[in-house]
Order: sequence, then C-alpha cells, then structure tokens
Amino acid sequence: MDRYAQRAAEVVRQAGRALFGKEREIREVLLSILAGGHILLEDIPGVGKTTLAMAFSKTLDLDYRRVQFTPDVLPSDLTGFSVYRREREAFVYQPGIVFCNLLLADELNRTSPKTQSALLEAMQEGQVTAEGVTRKLPEPFLVIATQNPLGSAGTQPLPESEADRFAVSLSLGYPDLESELSMARSVGITRPVDNLSPILSRDELAAIQTAIHDVYIHDKVYRYLAELVRATRDHALLLQGAGPRATIALVKLSKAAAWYEGRDFVTPSDVLGQFPYVAAHRLTRNADAVARHVTVREILRQIAGTVRKPPIEARR
Repeated sequence: MDRYAQRAAEVVRQAGRALFGKEREIREVLLSILAGGHILLEDIPGVGKTTLAMAFSKTLDLDYRRVQFTPDVLPSDLTGFSVYRREREAFVYQPGIVFCNLLLADELNRTSPKTQSALLEAMQEGQVTAEGVTRKLPEPFLVIATQNPLGSAGTQPLPESEADRFAVSLSLGYPDLESELSMARSVGITRPVDNLSPILSRDELAAIQTAIHDVYIHDKVYRYLAELVRATRDHALLLQGAGPRATIALVKLSKAAAWYEGRDFVTPSDVLGQFPYVAAHRLTRNADAVARHVTVREILRQIAGTVRKPPIEARR
C-alpha cells in the first residue's frame, strides 16, 4: 500500500494549493475520510470551508453537492420526494440532495431539528427513508458539515445525538499573514480549486479503508485509548463526557493516522494526536467551567496529562 500512502500525501499537497496555510487541518480531514468518518467544521463564515470540500471532491473523484441550511429547508429536500408525471400517469421519485459521495452541509445549526434528524439517518445508516421507502445512498457517503459559532444570528446548538455522529471536529480559522498574501497573489480568472484533478479513485479509496482496518493496535494501546475517553466522563468540569462512539472513532482515526505515516501499527502518540479532534465536540462543560472560562481544549489537555501513556512506540 506504499503507493497509496504516497498518493494520499499528494492529496494533502494538492488541496493545500487551494486552501493556503491549512496543511494540518487538511490532513485531519483526509484522515477522517480515509477512516469513513464525517467531519464537523466549527467556524466563522468565509474561511474556506466550501473550498476545502470542493478540493477533496476533486482530488478523490467524488460526486459533490452542497446544501445551504436555513430554517425553511425541509427534510424532503434532503431525502427526496415524489412528483406526478403526466406522461407516465404515475408519481416518480426524485432523489434528494444527499444522493452523492460528499455532501457539504453548510451552517447545519441554522435549520430545524426535524431537518437535522433527516440528515442523521443518512450519516449513521448510509440510507434515507422517504414516503415509507428506504433507499441506500452511494458509497462512499461522507458529510462535511459546518456550524456557525453559537450566538450568531439564527443558530441553535446541535443535539448531542447528532454531534456524536461526527468522527472529528476542527476549526480552520483565519490564515496567517504569509498564507493570506499567497491567497491574494493567486486571485485570477480561475480559482486554484478549479485546477485540481483526481489523485485517488473511489475504488482506491475503498482499498485504503480496508488496509486501515487491518492496522494493528496493541492491547496496552487499546487500554490507553479507552482510558482517555472514559476520563472525560468523570472530569470535575464536564457535565457530559464522550460516549462509546468516541471510542470507536478514536480507534479508526488512530489507525488512519498510523497508516498515513507509513506504519502498520498504532502508537500511543497516534491516539493522543487524534484525541482532541474526536472528543471536543462530544463534551459539555458545566457551569463552573463556563464561569471560569475554561475551554474544552484546555480540559482535554488536562486529561491527556493525567492519563498514563504506555511506553509502546513500536509493534510487539
């Protein structure tokens, strides 16, 4: 699988040509895609979220669609609906926007809970139910969802059950000065993302996902991974910790990180590197943490410093 690993690294490099100065974030999104997980971007408008999704759709040769969530978006807009065709004298099903490989769900926390729940089935089961009929979605099916900061006009918190379906969460943030200068110099008739071409096919992506599944994890690393997640459940500053889905996601992302680095085994460092991305959006601070302005990221750093890291950095 060495040639696939080299091409996966090329995906990151190519996407970096469209999204300047965000190599670490691009790599994390790729790892989640390779692990078959959905991505939640918690960001302000205009920092390149759409460009990021388009870059991956092009470099991975994925059928891409985008939906802008507003309060009037209906579940049927996602799942599809039937319309009467006079020429056929019958109702004909029209697939909804989720029938694609990569869906950019923009500003997810601006739409109604009912519409969010329609997306939930698609994310969890890879299928939708419309008018009493269940239909499978194309494979792979991946969601990159964005949410505006809470307190922005028209926003509401995502239900815990929906946030839990995302494998990782991260923020792009503003570019640094040099990256913004590079972006300014690249402005022209065409956008940098328009010049990207496929690097991995869908079949090759499936082959990589199979290879990642076979990456080895030592029992001591499994225990370390589980202890990190469990430590979120009894932390003094957390009202709600991460559930079992976080453990599953952390296994998959740790394996993907190891594979990307060219190894067939997971180290504790792989686990620790993925832990903040997997856990952050699953945690709820209590009133004490809010009053003291302690962030979720700070709490995760505390946990990482208290859970003993096993001295295993090679396969045994």
